Amino acid sequence: MKDLFSEQSELYQQARPTYPQTLVNCLIAQLNGLDCAWDCGAGSGQLTQLIAPYFQHVVATDLSQNQLDQAPALSNVQYLQQAAEQTSFADQSFDLITVAQAIHWFDFEKFYAEVKRTLKLNGLFAVIGYGLIQLDDTDLNQRIDLLYHQTLKGFWDAERRYIDEHYQTIPFPFEEIAMPQFQIELGWTGPQLWDYLNTWSAVKHYQDRLHVSPLVSLEDILQIQQPIAVRFPILLRVGRLATSG
Repeated sequence: MKDLFSEQSELYQQARPTYPQTLVNCLIAQLNGLDCAWDCGAGSGQLTQLIAPYFQHVVATDLSQNQLDQAPALSNVQYLQQAAEQTSFADQSFDLITVAQAIHWFDFEKFYAEVKRTLKLNGLFAVIGYGLIQLDDTDLNQRIDLLYHQTLKGFWDAERRYIDEHYQTIPFPFEEIAMPQFQIELGWTGPQLWDYLNTWSAVKHYQDRLHVSPLVSLEDILQIQQPIAVRFPILLRVGRLATSG
């Protein structure tokens, strides 16, 4: 499991998009129990805080203590610095296990072994993420698309391809449940969009290697004060433990 975001934990907490309540409602409706949930790769708690109101207890884990330190303090949530692939949890502990915008960094085989060990027999496992940002402003959308596909080409970690492939190519050894499609819809000012772009791992790699920001050509967006309509397609794989085999 990689840790790429400890150095930007505060910015990550402030600038990353939140998931829609409709997605959370859909997951909760699939559950057979609401005792305990595990949000793995929780970062600064973007998803944790949305699922917490439904459960007696939630554990949120991440490899980065800096990220967890930015998460909101909630009475029924325990934050633990643990790798996804090796945890301290008892067998069959969880009604729900989630991993949001993180599974592409994991060792799939080892993580799935932990999921199968710690998920209750009738529990639910949900892999969640979001794809490339889309903007209603055609010109700005094209410029960000150019940044993503050309300027930053060669600076993305290899694992990013799983996001580009909408998580459809990750191994998923569970009995999959068909789910509706969701998207994140937000209104961001130029500075908010700028902050989000600065959380991209490839932007950090570019700066570390070339000692200059790849966002220089986009600095004019800092002047945009009116909200810009932005969307992210939700990536979603949901399943239960296989009943045979």
